[in-house]
Amino acid sequence: MGTNRAGRSRGGAILVAALTVDSVGNGLFLPLSLVYFLRLTDVPLALLGVLLSAATVLTLPVPLWAGALADRVGALPVVVAAQLLQAAGYLAYAWVRSPVGVFAAAALVAVGVRFFWSAVFTAVADYADGSPGGWTRDTWYAISNGARTAGLAVGGLTTGVVVADGRAGTYRAVAYVAAACFALAAVLIAACVRIPPAAVRPADKGRGGYATLVRDRPFLALIGLNTVFALSSMMLGLALPTVMLTDLRGPAWLTSGILAGNAFLVALLSAPVGTRLPRHRRTRTIALAAALWTAWGIAMAALGPGRLGVVAALLVTATLLFTVAELVHAPASAALAAAAAPVAARGRYLAAFQYSFVIASMVAPAFFGTLYEVDTAAPWLALALLNAVGVAGILRLERVLPPNALRAPTPADRPSAVGASAAAD
Repeated sequence: MGTNRAGRSRGGAILVAALTVDSVGNGLFLPLSLVYFLRLTDVPLALLGVLLSAATVLTLPVPLWAGALADRVGALPVVVAAQLLQAAGYLAYAWVRSPVGVFAAAALVAVGVRFFWSAVFTAVADYADGSPGGWTRDTWYAISNGARTAGLAVGGLTTGVVVADGRAGTYRAVAYVAAACFALAAVLIAACVRIPPAAVRPADKGRGGYATLVRDRPFLALIGLNTVFALSSMMLGLALPTVMLTDLRGPAWLTSGILAGNAFLVALLSAPVGTRLPRHRRTRTIALAAALWTAWGIAMAALGPGRLGVVAALLVTATLLFTVAELVHAPASAALAAAAAPVAARGRYLAAFQYSFVIASMVAPAFFGTLYEVDTAAPWLALALLNAVGVAGILRLERVLPPNALRAPTPADRPSAVGASAAAD
């Protein structure tokens, strides 16, 4: 899909830095969602679970609104507003005590998170279209993914210190720091990042709205297939602690080491991998990720208790398959979705694409827990089968997606004259 922009995007380094700071804020609270309120309020655990789940359910329609807003006013203002919502929510975290307060604060954060994820991929694609360098969307998505992973890791490590400290004042300090992270990210983007408006091609005019999306069967199929891949990407962090405790019977530090190693490699390798991805068809790159997740699922199913050195070596080898799959899937899938969307409705298309992750996050705990009760190998074998089907599905889908969405544009396709528009797929 071609996109012409009058002028150039500015502030790419600031955008990546802001996304990193944003992720530090997220990383601070990912492990604390329940523990924080248990420590600082008298709300029972069962009620806390209901309140936090209800706050998340409340956000289900948000991508529909976020996508329409991104198309109407631009994705960048939506991202900034989402970060400010999260900052307000975390400020409230430091003061709430009652169930109503907990729900209100959690809902603010959850709505902000959903708005952010529904608009940030459109913002990165818009920036890439006007980028003065030769980087494609694939590269920008890869670098953004690495930056977010690094931020999450830093936030998560900091939280480990907080949990060890255990004092109420320290927990509240984390809420303030998280709020400051989101506020700083919003200020950086609003003040320093500029994206020129897109000039919609005549062929794309009138191709806006969710009615167009509902009739776009190839894109709906892409959302469906990506739900499988999103489920796969969530399974390592979700399942490994349980598997280590009940099946492999290994030490807790091995789980932490595996997850930290995965995050470190994604943060370190996203940029170099991202610069090489544009050489290949996006659909073939996604198929490679699905094949690697298939092999990873089979390897996890074959693991069992044994000598610590052997278990650790096999688990590290299996996790490397997962890590490579994650490295290539994240940028290729986002770039393919952005390129397959008509420019006039890109915000709505990419917001709808986020439902693959929403559905996967809702399904993942039940998928793993139910199958794991049947047999410890069952969830891994089921995941391997789903990904094997995904390989065939994405290769078949390749035939009906827009041909110019399958590859990133070559440097020759991107006008280099100063003031010329930067072309996208």
